[in-house]
Amino acid sequence: MQDQESRPVRPTRRTALKALGAAAALPWLSDAGLLAFARIQTSSASPQPKVLSPAQFRTLEAFVEMIIPSDDRSPGAKEARVADYIDLLLSEAEPEHALRWIGGLAALDAEAIARARTPFASLTAAQADRILQEISRSERAPRTPLEEFFVMTKDATIRGYYSSEIGIDQELRYKGNTFLRDFVGCETEDGHECPHCGQKPL
Repeated sequence: MQDQESRPVRPTRRTALKALGAAAALPWLSDAGLLAFARIQTSSASPQPKVLSPAQFRTLEAFVEMIIPSDDRSPGAKEARVADYIDLLLSEAEPEHALRWIGGLAALDAEAIARARTPFASLTAAQADRILQEISRSERAPRTPLEEFFVMTKDATIRGYYSSEIGIDQELRYKGNTFLRDFVGCETEDGHECPHCGQKPL
């Protein structure tokens, strides 16, 4: 049985929101980039990456889904099109920044090939999980290029997920500027999820 420290550091929805502050150094998408991201989500079109190759994009898509997977509350990073968000971000970033990502994806695939003779996107869930366990152990003080790449990707994944329709509407259940005649608070009575804020009963 694995101890707590050996498990991969996947953010819960709540801790992911807190981590947004730590990701403040990351660049934000421009207004044009956010509009392009919104169009990608509403059109449900096949990915058309601007910076990454198709193979690099598949690796990134599999990696971000490992970081924020689907659960019983909302879909994960893949369906939220987080890989598209990151590719758009790279298209607006300095070339050196994009090269760091491309190098990180290459290192991730090299690690997968060394272990299982297949790229990261083709690993089984268990194989990918073992790699994630190792590269997330030193998240607070990364020492290897892959550990640094994990931290960079996790931050961007959180940013992209909570910029998506899935993250905002389905996960956060944001209602926008709507008039509330009465503030009913959180209602998790009778073992049911609150219909207002989505909080599950304790």
